[in-house]
Amino acid sequence: MDVIDWMLDADPAIRWQVRRDVLGESDQQVAADRDRVATEGVGARILALQSDDGYWNGHEYGEDGDRRSVIWSLSLLRRLGARPDDPRVRAAIDRVRDGVTWRYFDDRPFFAGEEEECVNGGVLALATYFGQLDEGTDAIVRRLLGERLPDGGWNCEPADESQRSSFDSTLCVLEGLLAVERDGSSAVPAAEIAEARRGGEEYLLERHLFRRRSTGEVVKDRYLNFTFPPYWFYDVLRALDYFRDVGGTPDPRLDEPLELLRSRRGDDGRWLAGRPWPRQVYFAVDAPEGEPSHWNTLRALRVLRWADAAADVTA
Repeated sequence: MDVIDWMLDADPAIRWQVRRDVLGESDQQVAADRDRVATEGVGARILALQSDDGYWNGHEYGEDGDRRSVIWSLSLLRRLGARPDDPRVRAAIDRVRDGVTWRYFDDRPFFAGEEEECVNGGVLALATYFGQLDEGTDAIVRRLLGERLPDGGWNCEPADESQRSSFDSTLCVLEGLLAVERDGSSAVPAAEIAEARRGGEEYLLERHLFRRRSTGEVVKDRYLNFTFPPYWFYDVLRALDYFRDVGGTPDPRLDEPLELLRSRRGDDGRWLAGRPWPRQVYFAVDAPEGEPSHWNTLRALRVLRWADAAADVTA
């Protein structure tokens, strides 16, 4: 079985994204597979685990790193590509909107966010995807624009403790800002959002996505660990997939991370699963560490399709 056939024999969340992002099929052609995300496989299992009060496992974020919570369940549904207008998904979002709060932050509604930059970036991405942008999310955008650090990025650590950005926080914020900017319905001017987003991108690009600007050393070994779902953790593949989503011609400073990605491809054309992040989960979404990974292979192939297409145009 070749790589594409292997991927098309997987969860519908994999199938529809392979067909759109790797094979280049239209939305109409992939519709039947995407429609199944909420009714079959991982997507259906996650939806079935939600309580009537809107929570997953009784937590909006998770205690002691527990991944069974509202934010990580919704984040997974977004990455699976569950249709926001599917009746099952819509009912789940209604329960979150009406019942879930940030209990340690004055019981703010879930989609109004809390205080940490990485969390609020994720909330923005979710609110945009699931059609929940409003005045509360505009407040998150304004807050994030005011929390940029001098080097261009963001850090969940308090400003009086660190004036240096975090790769993890910065990428979480970038994903949220890109989603809001594209949506176009925020009261915050799109030009202001774009300017902040480009500053955060520059922070990552100046460091070639994983190196210290000062010494060229690898910042953290875990940035080279490709795993799915990523939760709040940064890694090079997640960052490359973000820049693919932004589009355009890849910046030359992505050449090294792209070569790193190519080097991880096995002789059979597949990428292996990385080390999963610790703490409790409902069930494993990806393959065990060291086994062929549908999710890493999908994301790697679509990144390289983007990069190679740009190279062909400029050749």
